[in-house]
Amino acid sequence: MTSGTDATQRPAVALLNLGCRVNRVELDDIALELEALGCRIVKPEEASLIVVNTCAVTGEAEKKCRKAIRRASSLPHKPTVLSCGCMAALFADTTANLAENVLVEIDKTKVPARCRELLGIPDETATALTLPHEAHDAVTPTGRTRPGIKIQDGCNNRCSFCIVWKARGSSRSLEPEQVLERVVQAQERGAQEVVLTGINLGHYQARSSDGSSRDLAALVRLILDKTDIGRVRLSSVEPPECTEDLVQAMADGGERVAAFLHLPLQAGCDTTLERMRRLYRVADYERVVDTIRTHIPDLALACDLIVGFPGESDADFEESRRFCEHMNFANMHIFRYSSRPGTWAATAPNQVSPQLLDERSQMMHELARRSRQNYVSSRVGVEELVCVERRGRASTGGLIETLVDDSLSVGSLVRVTPHTSVNSGLVLDARSTGTQSGVSSETADGR
Repeated sequence: MTSGTDATQRPAVALLNLGCRVNRVELDDIALELEALGCRIVKPEEASLIVVNTCAVTGEAEKKCRKAIRRASSLPHKPTVLSCGCMAALFADTTANLAENVLVEIDKTKVPARCRELLGIPDETATALTLPHEAHDAVTPTGRTRPGIKIQDGCNNRCSFCIVWKARGSSRSLEPEQVLERVVQAQERGAQEVVLTGINLGHYQARSSDGSSRDLAALVRLILDKTDIGRVRLSSVEPPECTEDLVQAMADGGERVAAFLHLPLQAGCDTTLERMRRLYRVADYERVVDTIRTHIPDLALACDLIVGFPGESDADFEESRRFCEHMNFANMHIFRYSSRPGTWAATAPNQVSPQLLDERSQMMHELARRSRQNYVSSRVGVEELVCVERRGRASTGGLIETLVDDSLSVGSLVRVTPHTSVNSGLVLDARSTGTQSGVSSETADGR
């Protein structure tokens, strides 16, 4: 940061994130605001204030959050710990009672202002927010080169196992002009790829200044038309919202839209989906996947899956396993069912034993490993447009980690051809074959 004040004299804040992609994006936004206030983003051991962004999606997630808060609050220099996020919002009193130096901010949008108050930063600095951002090797202060842009929050669905909607509220969307502005701001910080995120991204619906209504498909087209961002990525879209129009918009974008979709499944068995109160069935999911693969044959398909949901029989689990095998997922995020207080599933009959949860989880993880390896192997010898995330490492459109030449600039979009795969993720000996088509080297490098 350009300032007459010695950098070591500026307020020092640490940021700890637990949870989903949206949490990560929100913490990136908080980091940028804190830097604009004159703060340094540092390690917890160096910070007078530590912000912990919490998650409540599973019991294990809450356990990790409590552990992180206790660890931060017990550091020798006794920093102030400000907790925000879903766990903090749902269980504010319990969170605040974890230690004497723990505070809670339920409204995440107020975290920067709360930090300003705790750090004693003058009001005029907070009002102006005119201090330039620091230069980083990555695009965000937290080290990301593919920054997320939160365009939607909240959820109107009421799945029988979920409490996130209680913490996040109803679905709401960012205006299209604001989305464009944030894409351009990310580019100005060096981004060549942005990730559109939301709690229920497919519910995106907002009006432009001209009065026209835009859904997610229309927004993707608008971003491609009104900006020169190198690549747009969609994070997670629920099956009912993954329309043919959205898939067509992705296909029309060519390599400027990452050939990737995270399509939550949760179960590959209709009886389980019904108990989960999901808004689709297996046949619906398969039709969506067929549409995707018709329009974008090489798309990497990822999913979420819950094993051991209350009432899941051996036959139900086997049906779900076979369906997942049939789908040939590029990546699977597998969760053992975790009881959430206040949900129907928490008191549902026929809870699955911990031992059976572990067994089913291991079986699904083995399937996921094989499926991932099949996908990675299929990309060997195929030219890919990759985003260099750190020196010598890049990610393909399908999120395969790839070794690349150390000379490539962090943040650049370049073409490579992978020649060898290792395990289920890393592709070795990727040979550069040039920069992105139609983009100059200077632009492709994001500098």
